[in-house]
Order: sequence, then structure tokens, then C-alpha cells
Amino acid sequence: MLRDIFNKKRKYASLPNQEGKQDVPEGLMQKCPGCNKIYYRKELERNLNVCPHCDYHHQQNAYERLESLLEKDSFEEWDRYMVSTNPLGFPEYEEKLEKDRKKSGLNEAVITGKGKIRGYETAIAVMDARFRMGSMGAVVGEKIANAIEQARKEKIPFIIFTASGGARMQEGVISLMQMTKTSVAIQRLHAEGGLMISVMTHPTTGGVSASFASLGDFNFAEPGALIGFAGRRIIEQTIREKLPEDFQTAEFLLKHGQLDDVVHRHDLKNKLETILSIHQPGGELS
Repeated sequence: MLRDIFNKKRKYASLPNQEGKQDVPEGLMQKCPGCNKIYYRKELERNLNVCPHCDYHHQQNAYERLESLLEKDSFEEWDRYMVSTNPLGFPEYEEKLEKDRKKSGLNEAVITGKGKIRGYETAIAVMDARFRMGSMGAVVGEKIANAIEQARKEKIPFIIFTASGGARMQEGVISLMQMTKTSVAIQRLHAEGGLMISVMTHPTTGGVSASFASLGDFNFAEPGALIGFAGRRIIEQTIREKLPEDFQTAEFLLKHGQLDDVVHRHDLKNKLETILSIHQPGGELS
């Protein structure tokens, strides 16, 4: 009996070889950081990049965002070929810009234009974190300011989706000047009764959160979005206090009156349609 125990054959699990591992195409699967479940990327895309298990909102790129909101073939892009230069001669900046263009298929960190949401024409700007982390340089500021001005001239509402790490360090003070430029454009729009809707997505930080992202007539955010100016650690070191766990989240800002609503991505199109429907074609409150 003892001999049978010690002579018992061990069971071994067979592991896939390197060739077997390579059969799974790269980018086919995606792990959700909210619940650690693994999904087919196509499955998430069909669900607007929202986890079907825990509702975690994965990032949407600019093209996905436009496709999910606008009527088919209604989008007219503005300033498509406007590209950044290197005004301060920052080392390797131009190489990084070119790398991001190839990786993202974008010329810059924002796409602007106009389209229709269920029949309502609107100007729209969508930032894309894949390009320089959505940072705001001279071209980003110029494209957004131009879009606001065009909305004012055409008397249509303006909607912006922000996703940004803030000002672009490679452009120094030129980047910071875009905060003023975009804010002035928004003031001109407001002075003529124009409507602006801001939707902050993960992440919206730095100079973007401190300027045009927070200046809408309606300021919304997606669930769980990181929104803030300075980093959590810097603030804690400065005030020498421990911050709440949900600090700088969309829910925290809503609780403290800095947002009008936190809107689930599946409900966002209906929310925008409702707001647009109660405004006249000129973008003024009816």
C-alpha cells in the first residue's frame, strides 16, 4: 500500500509552447482595471468601451467618440491639417510628435468640426489622450478657439470632450497662453447667448481643467474620471493633510458643486439631445 502511494505517478499540466502563445493576435483581449476581468476588445467597443461587469469607463479615442454620438456622414472636420512646430527648439520634440502621429493616426491631440446629434447641428471638439497625453500646445489651443469662434459665427452650440494631462511642457509659456485664448473665445460665445457644454473624461487635469473644461454652461463628467489641477501627492505635501480616497474624482466634484452631473456613457447621447432640443438653432435658451 505504501509502495503504491510513493510510486503514484505525478500529473503534469501541459503548457502551451511559444508557438502556441503567438497564435493569439496582439490587442485581441483587454483587461478591465476595475474588476480584472478579461474581455475581447471588440466586445468592449460594442459596449462603448464600458465594462459590462463593473461599468468601468475605459478611454474612448476621438474617432470612437464622434462615431458614437454623431449621425452617420454628418461630421465636417475643421483645421485637420494644422500641426505643431517646435517654437522653443525643445530637444527631440519633433520626433515625439511624429511618433504620436503614426501611433494615433492624428495630426494633433484634438479633433474639431461640426456634426448632428439626432438632427441638432452642433460644433464639437474631442481631445484624444493618445497624442502627447492630450496635452495642450499652441495648435490644440488654436483649434479649440477656432471651433468656438466658428460656433459663434454659425450660431450653433459648442460641445467639448476633454481628456488631457494639462499644458504641454515642450511649448512652455506658449502652452499656458492657450488657457487665456480659449477662455476669451468662450466669453465671446457666451456674450452672444451661445451654448457651451463641457464633458470631462478621464483624465482632465492641469491647465485644461483650469480653463475651458470648466467654463461650460453645463459641466458634465463621466463616472470615475480623474479631474483636478495639481497632483494628489503635491497637494497633500503642501497642506500636510491626508485627502479623501475619492478626491479629484467626478463623483467628489459633483458632491461639492463643481459639476452639474456625472453621466454614464450610455446615457450621454440622450442627455445632450435633451439639452440641445430646449435651445433655439442660434444656441440661445428658448
